[in-house]
Amino acid sequence: MSEIILGIESSCDDTSAAVIKDGYLLSNVIASQQVHKDYGGVVPELASRAHELNIVPVVSQALSKAGVTADEIDAIAFTRGPGLLGSLIVGTSFAKAMGLALDIPIIMVNHLQGHFLADFIKQPDKENEAPEFPYLCLLVSGGNSQIVRVDDPIHYEILGQTIDDAVGEAFDKCSKMLGLGYPGGPVIDRLAKEGNPDRFKFAKPRIPGYDYSFSGVKTSLLYYVRDEMLRDPQFMEKNKEDICASFQKTLIDILLDKLIKASKDTGINQITIGGGVSANSGLRSRIVEEGKKRGWKTYLPEFKFTTDNAAMIAIAGYFRYKNGERTSLDVAPVSRMSDF
Repeated sequence: MSEIILGIESSCDDTSAAVIKDGYLLSNVIASQQVHKDYGGVVPELASRAHELNIVPVVSQALSKAGVTADEIDAIAFTRGPGLLGSLIVGTSFAKAMGLALDIPIIMVNHLQGHFLADFIKQPDKENEAPEFPYLCLLVSGGNSQIVRVDDPIHYEILGQTIDDAVGEAFDKCSKMLGLGYPGGPVIDRLAKEGNPDRFKFAKPRIPGYDYSFSGVKTSLLYYVRDEMLRDPQFMEKNKEDICASFQKTLIDILLDKLIKASKDTGINQITIGGGVSANSGLRSRIVEEGKKRGWKTYLPEFKFTTDNAAMIAIAGYFRYKNGERTSLDVAPVSRMSDF
């Protein structure tokens, strides 16, 4: 008998709903919020209000595109956290209400687990390659930078994570610092393609184990550009491509150094990446390059599955549903990873 899961994602500023049937994606609808560009970052209160407006039409459209009626859904998977609490409340409350109305179970999903299971989303008429267990996932986004060992669809271990800024946050702050706009990652990636990545050198932290730190790199960039602009006010404008290329290379070097170490220490050569920063062209190229050099089997998510989306929540919920997991209606969303 077929198993149909409705996934709901509302952890930040994208409202998304997806339908998965027996592991195959039938629809994945995302409503993005443009209002935050005026503020140079996500405004939590505005995000939660937009989710309230978007969630009903997004879910309705996801069901319609999938050719599925509400009565055919077996369970509703939703993001419990981490994320913006107000945004999570909207998605959690909707999942509870819909589950109660349809008399079907709800299944809470860790947003981050959705990212590192994205390679298991099957699509019709595609090869649908997925990593073998165990594998290592470099999870990189605006709020998280982690190396995760995934032993099966349910069990995982965080080997290392950032102790301050996430790499996506470093991209955004660099972009804001240089006056390039928000979100910063895509802008820096585009300019970096036109620059020399070896032109400038920025500080790299010395953090033990597999943990990351990106605050020092950001400070190094700030001071360097400030000092150069005292000598030449046009320095940043004249050199922005090289600055972006060099800054991006520094961040990627930091990410890859730890991932290489984790692979050597664990003996795991199945490697995936996930999260918004996994769309970065420089990072994707380096992962493939290192894979060829080190005998890794690498998996790159499709671009549509790198950003926040409900398809990854639905596939994570699908695995948990098959594992017999169900979530009580008294569950509350959580904003921090440590609370999950």
